[in-house]
Amino acid sequence: MTNALLEDLKWRGLIYQQTDEKEIESLLNRESIKIYCGADPTADSLHIGHLLPYLTLRRFQNHGHTPIVLVGGGTGMIGDPSGRDSERQLQTDDQVDENVRGIMNQMHKIFNFEGEDAAILVNNKDWLKEIDLISFLRDYAKHVGVNYMLAKDSVKARLETGISYTEFTYMILQAIDFGYLNKNYDCKMQIGGSDQWGNITTGLELMRRMYGETEAYGMTIPLVTKADGKKFGKSESGTVWLDRSKTSAYELYQFWINSSDNDVIKYLKYFTFLDRQEIERLEKTVEEAPHLREAQQVLAEQMVEFIHGSDALEEAKRITDALFKGDIKSLTKSEIELGFKDVPTVEVSSNTTALVDFIIEGKVSPSKRQAREDINNGAIYINGDRVNDVNYVISDEDKIGNEFTIVRRGKKKYTMIKYI
Repeated sequence: MTNALLEDLKWRGLIYQQTDEKEIESLLNRESIKIYCGADPTADSLHIGHLLPYLTLRRFQNHGHTPIVLVGGGTGMIGDPSGRDSERQLQTDDQVDENVRGIMNQMHKIFNFEGEDAAILVNNKDWLKEIDLISFLRDYAKHVGVNYMLAKDSVKARLETGISYTEFTYMILQAIDFGYLNKNYDCKMQIGGSDQWGNITTGLELMRRMYGETEAYGMTIPLVTKADGKKFGKSESGTVWLDRSKTSAYELYQFWINSSDNDVIKYLKYFTFLDRQEIERLEKTVEEAPHLREAQQVLAEQMVEFIHGSDALEEAKRITDALFKGDIKSLTKSEIELGFKDVPTVEVSSNTTALVDFIIEGKVSPSKRQAREDINNGAIYINGDRVNDVNYVISDEDKIGNEFTIVRRGKKKYTMIKYI
């Protein structure tokens, strides 16, 4: 019997590797299972590069399975060498604990922790801290061969540049996690990014050697790539975080809405819970009316609302619409600051009021001659309004919150001018 969840995952392109495809399908057909995915708290927030495995885990919950969401307060003290070419900077206990709290709070936005099939939230520090060195070496490390570990991609990739014994043992710690969850929570499956394959299979091997035949499986999800070859999860201003204080809802909206036509359908399949019929409809719009960018708009709306809620989505859309129309005055002071967070900022004297002098001091135009020419040509906008009077004087009405003025030169060159 075909499993609806697996069919959906395959259609979305979310299955990269499985330890035993037929056995996994048989398991999911006969019972609801507990399945886990983990992340180490390398920062106090997840970024969108972390999202895909967790959204995939949420799909399991939507089909009646129970997710175990693991935050690695213990493994985070060590650091996963997977996907890295150098040693990770170790964090203090307090830093890791703070990061754990931040990430656990964010998990509540992704998973349902109440009612039937409620997700389970765990911190592996709770059991890893109880293992002393002798027990680690005798009870666990004894069962994992060095040659076996050296054959794993996460280790092989680091042998030339160097890997410490600390990071070398990371896969054993993660293997302990899988065994602990299997024995104490009846967890039968682990999922993770494709770079986690070695850690997942080591967990299965450790369980087999320690406990004998154990029903447990692994599945990985493909690495998210962009059609242009650039790294996914980065914007011009840097990493795109789930924490609104690090990446605003408007910035998150802009990240998704700027997806290319070549990427947007893949992202809709990967990251949203829209059904197949709706995604295929949007795929047609990309082919037949790409200039409308409907698929990008739906993607941005789905992601911002899922991560930050409907109020944040409305704010992001309001800022986007106002900036597109040049209607800056319709925005609040805080919305303007969010919308122009990344534009050049220049400080000027609050006594500078003559427009020509104002835009020169603000480095909008390079000279008085150019400034007058820009004004006469209608290329200068103050807070969204065109000004073509060279004798114009900046008044208190032009000072938003008495702190700054937004000047635009031409179609796209914005400057935030702050007063000192």
